[in-house]
Amino acid sequence: MGARPAVTLKALAGELGLNASTVSRVLNDPKGLDSKWASRDTKERIFALAEERGYRKNPYAASLRTAKSHMIGVVVPRLQDYVLATMYEGIDEAASEHGYFTVVSNSLDAPAAHRAKAEKLLDRRADGLIFGDALFEDPFLDELAKRGVAFTLVSRRSPGHRSVTCDDYTGGRMVAEHLVASGRRTFGLIAGNPRASTSIDRCAGFLDALAEHGLGVDPARMAPGGFDAPAGSLAAEQILAAGPLPEAVFAVNDFAAIGALGVFAREGITVPEDTALVGFNDTPLAGSVGLTTVRSPMHRIGRQGFEMLMDVLDGRDAESIQLPPELIVRTSA
Repeated sequence: MGARPAVTLKALAGELGLNASTVSRVLNDPKGLDSKWASRDTKERIFALAEERGYRKNPYAASLRTAKSHMIGVVVPRLQDYVLATMYEGIDEAASEHGYFTVVSNSLDAPAAHRAKAEKLLDRRADGLIFGDALFEDPFLDELAKRGVAFTLVSRRSPGHRSVTCDDYTGGRMVAEHLVASGRRTFGLIAGNPRASTSIDRCAGFLDALAEHGLGVDPARMAPGGFDAPAGSLAAEQILAAGPLPEAVFAVNDFAAIGALGVFAREGITVPEDTALVGFNDTPLAGSVGLTTVRSPMHRIGRQGFEMLMDVLDGRDAESIQLPPELIVRTSA
């Protein structure tokens, strides 16, 4: 026996003896905010029959009528990254509250994939985009802005485009001030991806604060790379190869810091006795290994990134937001 055909709006209206447009307006206003289309009794009849017949709205047909899909595309470097996954949870939570759904795609921080994934989401009629993988200098974002595409950025900023981020520069300064106050005078820096604002701003804040104390970081002990544990391991090896062990190492991401921690353990270097170690973001793993870090409001960044996109889609003014970080001191520093 075949599947029962879907109940249509027209069929409901016919059975109720009502105009299809009246039934449509009532079903699209479940909270009864607009009372002019039908009486309370009529509304109750409409909802009761719709439930009895198992009526479901056709979102594709609705999107053709309204020119809106109520779908938002989200592009992130890697959804397996706890930081971006937490931000995405905030995005998706806010989207659900607004009657939207989200589709997420990974770019692996490759510019070609960054472009291709966004274009595919737009081809599927996404109303707007949220990027968690923006580069500091990102020509594709400039292109999208010229085309009138609605988008916002989370986690990373790019000049000239609306974003919701942690105040990464201030977070970097917090790390330097704490390490200097604890008596450290020589430093290593696991600098992350030099094309991402998170790396640029955290490093700049750290170095500027050190300079105000007459201190700095030997360029040989500044190791760029990525944000994951393998990248942190490679950076730590580079810092150790550069000469005497620094008194403290700042990694611009917790996972990179944990990669460095593994190298230090392998080489018999104890933390914090031989060298202090600080990360950034305050992921759950940081707490489990006693890592001093800077807490970034990840979930809130995601939520506010979506709310900002709603402002853009509604034609309201929206300015970039930097949310305050918090230094979390644990045993590693």
